[in-house]
Amino acid sequence: QVQLVESGGGLVQAGGSLRLTCAASGVRFSFYALGWFRQAPGKEREFVAAISRSASSTDYADSVKGRFTISRDNAKNTVYLQMNSLKPEDTAVYYCAVRAFAADRTYAKRDEYGDWGQGTQVSVSS
Repeated sequence: QVQLVESGGGLVQAGGSLRLTCAASGVRFSFYALGWFRQAPGKEREFVAAISRSASSTDYADSVKGRFTISRDNAKNTVYLQMNSLKPEDTAVYYCAVRAFAADRTYAKRDEYGDWGQGTQVSVSS
């Protein structure tokens, strides 16, 4: 059974940084594509970033390009989201997701992922 646990969220001032971590268990991690999504109050869950199985490819939402970086450590079964230059509009619950039977590419759609973590709150004050 896949288990994903996010951590690293919190309250930060605009312009600050946070590093989110998602630890996975119950999966052959290197066979999975990974993604981060977020959901703000009253809004739909949206794509933030994705990374391929081999980490050779990454993809980002336009709203976070140049500020966020996704990475993975297959030896530790962990995916990271480094968030810099945070803005109040980045406030949301952030979720990591995994896709099994993945090709070595990125996936940006919610329905392309089969398992999700419980989420971690990120709040950015102005």
